[in-house]
Amino acid sequence: MTTRARWLGTTLAFAVLAEAGASGAQPAHPDLPPPQRGLLPSMRIAEPAAWGDRRPAVPQGWTIKSIATDLKVPRQTLVLPNGDILVAEGKGGGAPVLKPKDYIAGFIKSKGNTSVKGGNQLTLLRDADGDGTYEGRWVYAKDLDAPYGLALVGNKLYVANQDALVRFEYVVGQTQATAAPVTVTKLPSAINHHWTKSLAADADGRYLYVGIGSNSNIGERGMALEENRAVVWQVDASSGATRTFATGLRNPTALAFEPASRQLWAVVNERDELGPDLVPDYLTSVREGAFYGWPYAYWGPNVDRRVQPQDDKQVQATVRPDFALPSHSAPLGLSFVQPGFAAPFAEGAFIGLHGSWNREVPVGYKVIFVPFANGRPSGPPVDFVTGFQVDGKTMGRPVGVTVDPKGALIVADDLSNTVWRVTPAR
Repeated sequence: MTTRARWLGTTLAFAVLAEAGASGAQPAHPDLPPPQRGLLPSMRIAEPAAWGDRRPAVPQGWTIKSIATDLKVPRQTLVLPNGDILVAEGKGGGAPVLKPKDYIAGFIKSKGNTSVKGGNQLTLLRDADGDGTYEGRWVYAKDLDAPYGLALVGNKLYVANQDALVRFEYVVGQTQATAAPVTVTKLPSAINHHWTKSLAADADGRYLYVGIGSNSNIGERGMALEENRAVVWQVDASSGATRTFATGLRNPTALAFEPASRQLWAVVNERDELGPDLVPDYLTSVREGAFYGWPYAYWGPNVDRRVQPQDDKQVQATVRPDFALPSHSAPLGLSFVQPGFAAPFAEGAFIGLHGSWNREVPVGYKVIFVPFANGRPSGPPVDFVTGFQVDGKTMGRPVGVTVDPKGALIVADDLSNTVWRVTPAR
């Protein structure tokens, strides 16, 4: 089938999803507005509220239910070979405030987050009889340090804490780790302005890839503190040896391999304080040796004049990302569809948009689907899970998204501390 025919087929299929609504995303390669500067950016967090009898909305032909509640800040999930689900729970960071506006922004952001203390643990969920109710729940591992990224390679379970990549020996069916984790390699953690450490393993399990965010918005703490920051590391799984794989990614919050091409992709949170429509967050392939602009440039060689001194050589080397997402929508989850997932979502990527705090009109607060063909984005994004924010109230904020081989989508919600499961309606 030609790319055009495939696009048309996908477009027709999506047309029936009236309940999904428009995504509100920018074009894949948008025309950028001029920068806007001010004393403070526009800031607005919708007031958190309980779900009550409500739940998120999904397209016609799908259904959603909560499979775990009262968690301790769920971030990312991992579906294990027997169908169990691991949930990483934690809250990291703690960078010192530099300027009064940082204090103000931090206060505003905190109003839109959960007041629950991070669990620093992995919780295991089990649906023993396959009826969609996860009646089993155990703490699989505790006393971790803001765990975030998860990956399973054979019988090795890898966890990216905010300070180190660690490894557990995993046995199918176990409900609790039987030994303390082994450190594979230390990760940059001084200051930790962006603390989340995303994680993906290649198909052979030889290499692990860790996303490490910057220590600032645009290097205002000094570039000496950005060493090994705003990068993706490649880690040798057997030795723990590390090397820089790609650079200039301000905050690569989720990593995943596209299954057909085996290409590594990331979602990235871009910089602030250039206006509500700059800079687009993005989905991009992560190419070995590529530089994606931070802090000197954005969306290709568009110079950020706030960064001084500039590096003209780096600016000219900047790689433009593959696919724009709404500015400040804060993508935190990425998962590619596996064979067997229901049409019209049979090829592409799900992305969890945590939601903006520095726009007058909020964006994000939903899960979108980006269709792919031949290993590349092939059409506009489509809303898949919405209704996290209604009438000025915010009931939830999606983080990690994980495709279950059984044809379900698992969504971690770190505001209501819930894990949701989306399945085709029977």
